[in-house]
Amino acid sequence: MNLTYAHHPGSQLPPHAAGNRLLASLPEDDFLHLESMCDGVHMEMGDVLYEPGQAIEYIYFPTDSLISLLAVAEGRMTLEVGSVGREGMIGSSVALGHQLAQVRAVVQRAGGATRIHAADFCKEFAHMESLRQLLYRYTDTLLAQAIQIAVCSRFHVLEARLARSLLITRDRLQSEKFHLTHEFLAHALGVRRVGVTKAASALQQQGLIMYSRGNIEILDSAGLEAVSCRCYEMVKDTGSIGMGNVFL
Repeated sequence: MNLTYAHHPGSQLPPHAAGNRLLASLPEDDFLHLESMCDGVHMEMGDVLYEPGQAIEYIYFPTDSLISLLAVAEGRMTLEVGSVGREGMIGSSVALGHQLAQVRAVVQRAGGATRIHAADFCKEFAHMESLRQLLYRYTDTLLAQAIQIAVCSRFHVLEARLARSLLITRDRLQSEKFHLTHEFLAHALGVRRVGVTKAASALQQQGLIMYSRGNIEILDSAGLEAVSCRCYEMVKDTGSIGMGNVFL
């Protein structure tokens, strides 16, 4: 993994650093204190931040990047159980006593993030009440979403699951256009590439998306929501287990 540093600890963060919604929701004094301990980094698509069983060295707060969380079975079979953009963080479990990563964290869209050393984060977590309460709500919501996505993967048809995944990606990136390869979607959805091709073709034939060489454009958001399973309604920002519940 090759991360590019944006600045050094203690220096002024670039303007986009406050673009992480989770960090920005802290009281101003707590936010400024925590960000003074952070580095800005740039991540490329495909960078692996953690592997299951690997020690968590840094906590990441994406700004304009997107991170996919993949459960791994037998070292090769994967299933996406969550994705994290500017609304969240990567590595939160370390503050709850889990020193080793439980999932593979892969950069899905290149971009920036603010990061802090895990040991420093744990120290701040121990005495910063606002950070503790925020992290409890966030991890509870992330777990609820992971459970729902697992249920979705078992019981819902691939076309509806793909629609749900594309809608969540759109929401995380705040863009109707993004890049996702067939290979990545196959890993995320736990299916073969041919299955992704058929499902994507079906959505394209309905005029819901445009998909060419990994470049995706959502043409009809309402139509895509209609063919998606009910899981999207639950996990979207304003849903019953959406990230909107974190920012009370």
